[in-house]
Amino acid sequence: MRTEVIVSTYQNPRSLQLCLASVARQDVLPGGIAIADDGSGPETAAVVRAFAAAHPELPVRHVWHEDRGFEKNAILNRAIATSDADFLLFLDGDVLIRPDFVARHLEIARPDRWSSGSLIRLDAAATAEVTEPLVVSGAVFDPGWLRSHRAIDRFGTWLKTRPFPRPALAMFDRLTPVQRAWGGSNASAFRAALLAVNGFDESMKYGGEDKELGVRLANAGIRGQHTRYLASVLHLDHGRGYVDPATVRANRERVRAARRSGVSWTADGIEKRAH
Repeated sequence: MRTEVIVSTYQNPRSLQLCLASVARQDVLPGGIAIADDGSGPETAAVVRAFAAAHPELPVRHVWHEDRGFEKNAILNRAIATSDADFLLFLDGDVLIRPDFVARHLEIARPDRWSSGSLIRLDAAATAEVTEPLVVSGAVFDPGWLRSHRAIDRFGTWLKTRPFPRPALAMFDRLTPVQRAWGGSNASAFRAALLAVNGFDESMKYGGEDKELGVRLANAGIRGQHTRYLASVLHLDHGRGYVDPATVRANRERVRAARRSGVSWTADGIEKRAH
């Protein structure tokens, strides 16, 4: 089974470089990496080229379109459509993954399931202190480092630092009452499942636009499962000048409408047609 990690990015080359450093140190390397670039400039292209040159063992492709505002779903669809992998893992270019991240998603992969993990958020000051050596050594994931940098703010976050043996955390993953929602910064599915629902809805802009895909997958009989505690990621802080509260509210209603209607196909997805 060929796997590909799809990393979405936009005008954040420093975070992307750190993210890719964490992908390169996986215990189980993916078959390739697709950078789904929503219109970044030459600095991001330089990061991609440098990473590809330094890691010939990891095929890298840069899927780019021009900047037309927030069109993350459109560039993700292009990456899905042009992938030759069987199984796709999705990251945002502002997260860091543990060495066993890919292995964990593969461990629970099933054609009739999609998986979604969780985040541990770093504030701006902690983000500024993250370096590539900290990522490569794994020190940035150490509970002591996270605690000293204010990242462990509640019991649930502490559990994401994996304080218990894997079997216990796997049980927590199965039993957690948290709603199963597709989170675009940490998710995976078989490519065939994504094609069956026509991918992401490109008419949706920032604010829950990823959750809508999870609802349509569930409507198609492809249910979500958590890897909340065994595959959490570290999220690097950044600004969000593209946030529009009205769009966020509208997206929430569209997610609710998708649940009510049972719709699984979007006409504004990989293929531009009604089902």
